[in-house]
Amino acid sequence: MTMTKYREILRLSGLGLSQQNIADSCNVSKKTVNRVLKRAKELDISWPLDESDTDAVLAEKFFPSVNQDTSNKRMPDYDYIRKELLRNGVSKKLLWTEYMEDCRANGDEPLMYSQFCYHIQQDEQKHRATMHINRKPGEQVEVDWAGDPATIIDPDTGEIIKAYIFVVVMTYSQYAYVEAFLDMKKKSWINAHVHMYEYFGGVARILVPDNCKTAVVHNGGWKDQQINETYQELAEHYGTAIIPARVRAPKDKPNAEGTVGNISTWITAALRDEQFFSLAELNRAIRDKLELFNQRLFQKKRAAGWTYSLKMKSHYLRHYLLPALNCATGRQPPSSSIITYLWTECYTQFRMNTSKRKLM
Repeated sequence: MTMTKYREILRLSGLGLSQQNIADSCNVSKKTVNRVLKRAKELDISWPLDESDTDAVLAEKFFPSVNQDTSNKRMPDYDYIRKELLRNGVSKKLLWTEYMEDCRANGDEPLMYSQFCYHIQQDEQKHRATMHINRKPGEQVEVDWAGDPATIIDPDTGEIIKAYIFVVVMTYSQYAYVEAFLDMKKKSWINAHVHMYEYFGGVARILVPDNCKTAVVHNGGWKDQQINETYQELAEHYGTAIIPARVRAPKDKPNAEGTVGNISTWITAALRDEQFFSLAELNRAIRDKLELFNQRLFQKKRAAGWTYSLKMKSHYLRHYLLPALNCATGRQPPSSSIITYLWTECYTQFRMNTSKRKLM
């Protein structure tokens, strides 16, 4: 294996080259360059270097061998660390600092940071079957359109109308939300997200959508894609971030991809012999199946000793209230287009409800 050119990376960085240029010059990844420069900054090592600082010496300084003898060193409390890493703002660096202080207070010899991280990673791999993915509760939701649509029968003409299934799954808990729409256009996409947040009772930090046109605009390759303007405004309004899954990269959205199949079995397929004559009727049936799906998921997790499911729906999500929209006045609030859009939906619904009351 070729030794990383640590000296050259530091030299080129001292010349002011970009990380990408350094990576190209040293034939390493940009991630490696970033990692080396970050570690050098932590250790206050910069160019020029002493002649004695060879690549091998720098390698040991930057990333001490994790295979060094740890038999006399106190090992971390893995159960405690797994639990703490689920909390927002808690990092391995912070836990290692606390671990170091505790070791000093008790006269124990601690692990170095690189060794600490190595052993934590090994423990995570052992528990990967139950952890599923390295995400925190309430941090991320994955959204997608299911491949197979449901159907509605027009009560007047008997025409078969397609209904498209919007599927959401929380990355950590796999808690789901499902709703049917008559199309996959922008209005349906935005409404689906609003209804999703209402159902979950809060907002996740990250949205991972599929590469549909209502989510992203493709002007070229994956690196050139842009978030749809209205969708971006929705994210800004709710204080969340949109990170689209890469094309043909299912690992970016593993739960939604897998849950689409489960949802198809639990909902679409389960309702295959039933007839629906309106979208509202179909969505009522979907909601009943959705509740059963989530309850069954919780029962499986609880049987496996998983204790966070009840909290997934709202406790770990950030609560976010929509701005007060006085639909009764008919006065549109001055704000961004997404507020205008939400207000229009609110006002239209208010007028419809008012008309219905007059007819009663």
